[in-house]
Amino acid sequence: MDQQQLKEQIVKIIDQNKIGTLATVKNGKPHSRYMTFFNENLTLYTPTDVETHKVEEIDENPNVHILLGYDGEGFGDSYVEVEGTASIEKSSELKQRLWDDMLKLWFDGPEDENFIILKIKPEQIRLMNKKGEPPHTLEV
Repeated sequence: MDQQQLKEQIVKIIDQNKIGTLATVKNGKPHSRYMTFFNENLTLYTPTDVETHKVEEIDENPNVHILLGYDGEGFGDSYVEVEGTASIEKSSELKQRLWDDMLKLWFDGPEDENFIILKIKPEQIRLMNKKGEPPHTLEV
């Protein structure tokens, strides 16, 4: 599989699976939670509150791992593993662009001081369980 085909398959999985796990490092150990991800050319964004453990953990160690995909249909479901670095973004333009009314459960609006975006720049993305094939790695 060439890199362009691999990228297309990865993008399809990411775009069809907005909910995934985000693992950060806490005291040298992984700490995972479910998050909602938005994809822009393989850079992932996820909204969160500035007053969360994940923000503290990313401040201390920006290395993260994300799992997206896997429909739960059984062995062979494709999914992606994303290794990357996270940064905290507070840009008004980005917050406006990624705002969704579902976020009103936690925030007053896109201008809310506590509303921030985590930006994840992938270093590599692995396509897993592609019909029993070995993993395919896309270096980003």
